[in-house]
Amino acid sequence: MPIQGYLFDLDGTLIDSERETAEAMARALARGQGVVVDEGMRNFIIGRSWIAIYDELKRRYSSMRWTRDEVIAQTAHHREEVFAELGLTVLPGALAVLARTRGAPRALVTGSSRVEAAQALRFLGPDAQFDAVFAAEDVARSKPAPDGYLAGAAAIGVAPAHCLVLEDSVAGIAAGRAAGCIVLAIRAGNFGGWDQSGAHRLIDSLDELTPALVDELNRDYGAPMGSPL
Repeated sequence: MPIQGYLFDLDGTLIDSERETAEAMARALARGQGVVVDEGMRNFIIGRSWIAIYDELKRRYSSMRWTRDEVIAQTAHHREEVFAELGLTVLPGALAVLARTRGAPRALVTGSSRVEAAQALRFLGPDAQFDAVFAAEDVARSKPAPDGYLAGAAAIGVAPAHCLVLEDSVAGIAAGRAAGCIVLAIRAGNFGGWDQSGAHRLIDSLDELTPALVDELNRDYGAPMGSPL
């Protein structure tokens, strides 16, 4: 069977909010815990889930007493302030792809929290309605473990082998591959300079995700021609 479902990453794939999230986290920790977040920690969050981010915060800043849930909640609160000041970047082709895939089974699988995902989806408009959303708090193991993508495929009722994963990071690409999905990597949001060679195919932006490309992926990976795009 051809590709029937779409599993979208969020940050670095549809939007670019990681710098804004880093700023919001820094403000939250400075105001609430007296912790000054350095540039290395700001860069660390790019392409990583809250599970990995929190573990690194605890390693670097022993004086921090917040739980992971508290860090997430306070960062989300401060993101509203940062977005009001700086806005949010929607990556090239994101809106068009969301419009074209609307109606096909699709899920959002993100290392962000549910609150953060909801904040970002507001900027993407009515076509950013997913059949299921799996965020950091919904899985026991973050990317590169396949948990999120396996859950996403199950939720939309499509076998992983018939799902196309859209990703930017090394961890996300590895998670999609480990889940048994076809993985498409997008360069446009790869601000961390990740090695994206683990994906089945690499494109510059989501503008290139056309029905013809889906047909090519179907042909190259053993599925017959045809596309739900």
